[in-house]
Amino acid sequence: MDNKHEILQLLRSVASGDTSPEQALLEFKQSPFEDLGYAKVDFHRNIRQGAAEVLYGAGKTPEQIIGIASAMGERGCRNILITRMEADAARQVADALPLEYHPSPRLGIAFPGPRTSLGNIVVATGGTSDMPVAEEAALTAEAMGNQVTRLYDVGVAGLHRLLSRLDVLMSARCVVAVAGMEGALASVVGGLVDCPVIAVPTSVGYGASFGGLSALLSMLNSCASGTSVVNIDNGFGAGYLASMINQMEGLEES
Repeated sequence: MDNKHEILQLLRSVASGDTSPEQALLEFKQSPFEDLGYAKVDFHRNIRQGAAEVLYGAGKTPEQIIGIASAMGERGCRNILITRMEADAARQVADALPLEYHPSPRLGIAFPGPRTSLGNIVVATGGTSDMPVAEEAALTAEAMGNQVTRLYDVGVAGLHRLLSRLDVLMSARCVVAVAGMEGALASVVGGLVDCPVIAVPTSVGYGASFGGLSALLSMLNSCASGTSVVNIDNGFGAGYLASMINQMEGLEES
């Protein structure tokens, strides 16, 4: 079973008498995962969590990525996220299966297909240098079926740039604030909006920024309520969490 819709179809088929309970049980037994030797591909991730398994590309060979993504594609999975995949590996993967690759955030989407566009997530950055992390967040959220609005280079060094887009910020269901240096953007945004803010510290900064640690600590110590923080440069984690928040609000509205 690839998703909740297919499971519901199977259960309705059992209820109508078109499928026997024994046949349905066999379907479920065959579904949970496939053992490829180097990976156990979790086909029930979508059922449990609402999104298919995501491949972490760093440390995997192109052959392993191809094997895992192909197994998922054969089960009908679409828009399979592959994070932290280098360009050389992406070229080899693209030769073997359909792939949409974005070099700046090093993110691939295997077997790209139609996507819904629910709600509105805003992804904002303090500076242009934060864009690779922000794009990882934005593309993750889009692949998971969300509408994303990008507000790039609106940091506190020129606060009027952010304030000129208050209409966009205040209509968001969730804001992802991506910033390095002292990480002040998240606190500013958190003081302006009535929705959850996900702060993403980046490793952008001079000298004693300690690879993003200074931004991380600033965001953790934010006085703005309703702000959560993910790890340094973790755009994927922020995009995934933003999607969950956005889609939960969408269910409540419907």
